[in-house]
Amino acid sequence: MASVKVNDLAKDDLNWRIDYDSSRCTMCGSCVSSCPFGAIHAKVEKRRKVVSEDITPNPKIIFQTVPVISQTIDEYMFCRGCGVCERVCPNEAIRPVRNSDARFGMRYRGALADPFKRGGRSNLETDGRTLDKIKVGRISQMTDPSLDAQRHTFDILSPFGRTLPAGEIPFSISEDGKLKFSGDAPPVNWIYPIIIGDMSIGALSWRVWEAIAIATAYLNEECSIPIRMCSGEGGVPQRLLKSRFLKYTILQIASGHFGWNRIINAMPEMVEDPAGVLIKIGQGAKPGDGGLLQAKKVARHIQEIRGVPKADLLSPPNHQGLYSIEESVQKMFLSLNSAFKFNVPVAIKVAASSTSVSVYNNLLRDPYNIVGGFFLDGIDGGTAAAHEISLDHTGHPAISKLRDCYHAAVHQGKQNQIPLWAAGGLGKTGNLASDAFKMICLGANGVFTGKLIIQLAGCLGNDQGKCNACNTGLCPVGICAQNPLLVKRLDVDKVAENIVNYFLSVDQEMKKLLAPIGNSTLPVGRSDALISTDKNVADRLNIQYAC
Repeated sequence: MASVKVNDLAKDDLNWRIDYDSSRCTMCGSCVSSCPFGAIHAKVEKRRKVVSEDITPNPKIIFQTVPVISQTIDEYMFCRGCGVCERVCPNEAIRPVRNSDARFGMRYRGALADPFKRGGRSNLETDGRTLDKIKVGRISQMTDPSLDAQRHTFDILSPFGRTLPAGEIPFSISEDGKLKFSGDAPPVNWIYPIIIGDMSIGALSWRVWEAIAIATAYLNEECSIPIRMCSGEGGVPQRLLKSRFLKYTILQIASGHFGWNRIINAMPEMVEDPAGVLIKIGQGAKPGDGGLLQAKKVARHIQEIRGVPKADLLSPPNHQGLYSIEESVQKMFLSLNSAFKFNVPVAIKVAASSTSVSVYNNLLRDPYNIVGGFFLDGIDGGTAAAHEISLDHTGHPAISKLRDCYHAAVHQGKQNQIPLWAAGGLGKTGNLASDAFKMICLGANGVFTGKLIIQLAGCLGNDQGKCNACNTGLCPVGICAQNPLLVKRLDVDKVAENIVNYFLSVDQEMKKLLAPIGNSTLPVGRSDALISTDKNVADRLNIQYAC
């Protein structure tokens, strides 16, 4: 009798088990060929069968060797539950099933002495989303009539860039009594209150990144919706830097400074200024852990854009050269503003934390008036790769810190001077318009989102541990992969069409929320329009409690 190897990895240790029905399988091989993880393989098994060939029962035992599909039991090649095998099977013979008794994380660490890494957002769900406990509860009726969402004209725009109070705007009256501009003012771009968040061309495949760029340009030029997209760390393709479509892109400079040499070298050939520059100090998902792009995802075009060899690329957790708030203003903001001749707004992105208000308070006192925005990123967002312990156990929800920052600005009498942009799981339930509207009522000038865009592109993952293989370069639908065979699975035109259609829907839904409260512009800070059915949420955010 064979010995029982109780310490070896077993099928019941894995997060997902393969449910396979050999009676329905035709051994076409579609499932095995489509699985990028090597989580299933074809093999043969010896089967015992009792048969009788006589008229009267005369059982005989025969043994047959039959081909089957078997699950791979391995610390590297394991099922992520993406369900691609089920999608391609013509006979519904195979599917992944979640294993409620899994202990793979413990087994992985014990076998490899290595922290478990994955992509996606946090998989630890606690008390549900705060935004889902908030409703739009103030409806204009008789004394202040609501608007007609279908016929009324709405001004749905937010500032990207420092705005000055009326008394500081450099206007003067000429001798003929006309108002004239008599000085310099910080650059401001008025854009749609939703930005497609920063996802790098290293983390995403070039095809999905191109689809996002196409959708952004189409929304601006054909639909008159001034959406902007953010490049993420790692630079952008040269052809975008030298094209007129650069004006729809916010260039990010992050802690690794990847790709910025190419951006600087391309400046003399730029025919348009970028929509803005975003300095990423931190991010809401896995704050303090930096970014991680594994060598398997560093394709040749990524090496060229970033100027690096094929190796693991780790963005430092802190921004090199910035060790105080004052230094960040003097060094980074001034230098980047100078580089673009003070024509491009420069903003800062930080992770939501207990220190966020302190940072924002100091930036509000900026004597140069050049801090063009404060991007606050919460724990519930994220599309990148990291150690699981960082994804699940570090970070801060964005909503309460957004509210604190808004109150801090009001206390100084400087609300809206440095626009507040917030993110962190917005659109997680599929409805971005309602999430954005509630955040704006709580004090945000606008929001940014990334994970939702990936879902529109065809991502198979979710926040309950399905897929989450963004870090491996083996994305089964070619979104977070650089392997040409996997990337070809993605339809660029279809992804762009999905994104455009979604934002057309969001624009209509934003108007459907603005109209009932009687606003034709964004209700920034109008917390009186909100109620909460949760007493703790109502008290913390200082909004009306309803039961």
